[in-house]
Amino acid sequence: MAGYLNENFIAIKVDREERPDVDAVYMTATQSLTGSGGWPMTVFTTADGEPFYAGTYFPPEPRHGSPSFPQLLQALNQAWQGDRSDVLEAASRISQALKQQSRVQASDQALDQDQVAAICVQAVGQLATTYDVGRGGFGVAPKFPPSMVLEFLLREHARTGDPRAMSMVAGTAEAMARGGMYDQLSGGFARYSVDADWVIPHFEKMLYDNALLLRGYLHWWRATGTELAARVVRQTAEFLLTELRTPEGGFASALDADSEGEEGRAYVWTPTQLVEVLGADDGNWAARLLAVTAAGTFEQGASVLQLHQEPDDAVRWESVRSQLLESRATRVQPGRDDKVVTAWNGMAIAALAEAGAMFEQPQWVEAAAECGELLWSLHREGADRLRRVSRGGVVGVHSGVLEDYACVADAYLSLHSVTGSAQWLARAGALLDVVLTQFRDQSTGGFFDTPADGEPLVVRPQDHTDNATPSGWSAAAGALLSYAALTGSEVHRSAAEAALPAVVAIGGKHSRFAGFGLAVLEAWLAGPREVAIVGSPDDPARAAMVRAALLGTAPGAVLSVGVPNQDGVPLLADRPLVSGGAATYICRHFTCEAPVTTAAQVAEALGARIS
Repeated sequence: MAGYLNENFIAIKVDREERPDVDAVYMTATQSLTGSGGWPMTVFTTADGEPFYAGTYFPPEPRHGSPSFPQLLQALNQAWQGDRSDVLEAASRISQALKQQSRVQASDQALDQDQVAAICVQAVGQLATTYDVGRGGFGVAPKFPPSMVLEFLLREHARTGDPRAMSMVAGTAEAMARGGMYDQLSGGFARYSVDADWVIPHFEKMLYDNALLLRGYLHWWRATGTELAARVVRQTAEFLLTELRTPEGGFASALDADSEGEEGRAYVWTPTQLVEVLGADDGNWAARLLAVTAAGTFEQGASVLQLHQEPDDAVRWESVRSQLLESRATRVQPGRDDKVVTAWNGMAIAALAEAGAMFEQPQWVEAAAECGELLWSLHREGADRLRRVSRGGVVGVHSGVLEDYACVADAYLSLHSVTGSAQWLARAGALLDVVLTQFRDQSTGGFFDTPADGEPLVVRPQDHTDNATPSGWSAAAGALLSYAALTGSEVHRSAAEAALPAVVAIGGKHSRFAGFGLAVLEAWLAGPREVAIVGSPDDPARAAMVRAALLGTAPGAVLSVGVPNQDGVPLLADRPLVSGGAATYICRHFTCEAPVTTAAQVAEALGARIS
């Protein structure tokens, strides 16, 4: 088969993580031609890249009425040799249809406060109709972590107090953290749960999931103080640093699901194995605690570890956990995909920077900053252009796409807020200027996924709906809005506002696929709040107010910290000290309320929970 393929076709294998733009174009084609999509994906195109046949998996032998892959190759080769004009005509028609289908419809409506607030309420109601009350999450199996939706619900609750929003967050977050999708020994989340009860995961651990969930559980903890959220934050941050960090200071893209040819082999346990490691008393206690049964919850009598309730003996549990981790480390471990993907590293930077600041773990912030420097030094081409991936300290050839610029800009804004450095703000601005000049769609106000000077594809993709990660469209809108709040730039705010009507159009009806865009709308409804804190770096009052501001739940609030009129930090301009001491200015659109001078006042204004 390989010989026939190479003789008659030009076979191109695409890594969809390195070229998400190519994947998006041909996935749309596959879905349009077959009514469904998925991976592996097989697409046949002309020399110009116009698709004329597509599908997902083709077996080596005929199966269930479907042709084998060799049969398909022969049939398509015969069509190409005998009816090429018809094939080319079909490819042209398909490509034209894809171009029309791929464009997001422009909206001539400006954002309206009342309309946007109503859409957010409608979105909560729509999510409630698919929420699994008994088991958490949305819809039926398989269940994926709804990170962006949880962020929207947290912001809606912070702004309106809607108890439905927090109930869905708490139910979903607890179910995921206590089930098999979460690694109960070392932290970190698997890709998704194959069942509705969050018991059996697909064991692959992705950087983007863990970065998004780290931030999500951090914000849940910020709003509620629940110890479960705190534990997940600590463990997931350490998972990123110990399991995914590369020698260069970036973060690898994934850990494989399998080892020794079996999915989950490194992670599952039998009662006998627990007793062998822990002894009879602790082994049986651990089996009950971790839902390890004689029949097994996975395959071949093995069980995925779950933690349905907190241990009744914390010291005993810590001893058991340490012993099981030590034993597990002797097993063959899953492989690591050590590609450093720009956008996903941006997500990790933002999560670690925020978590480190809130949990007072400076090493997390330092790791985030080190990764930020890596992206700027290694992944940057020229003054302000990004490459998509690197590996082993060598940057790849593929250009960055919209999500790379948006997520790294957001990461740099987070670093600015927690470090006070003007450098991160300037770098974010440089990347967002590229977003405006290279990615903006002037006809819709939104964005394309690829730059204007990028490699031409048969269709220039754009998408305002979330998938496993925030859409580049919504991520860009969020970063533009935050940057505008920090700098007073009307250009960036107007660009964000022009992109958001497309989210309004889908947010109330397709909320599960618009979570991040809805979260950005929540920030827009709230202002967002602009928090400027001035004072001497060694002033305890300044430090206390900074902490209160970081713990604030006001949706999308931004923070600049430094001395009055600090160079490169517009939010600190004309913000004097009060009676010679530290002060906080809370503003909207650079119009500020009277300054406050205590952490309690900051907390009250921003909805922070401080003790």
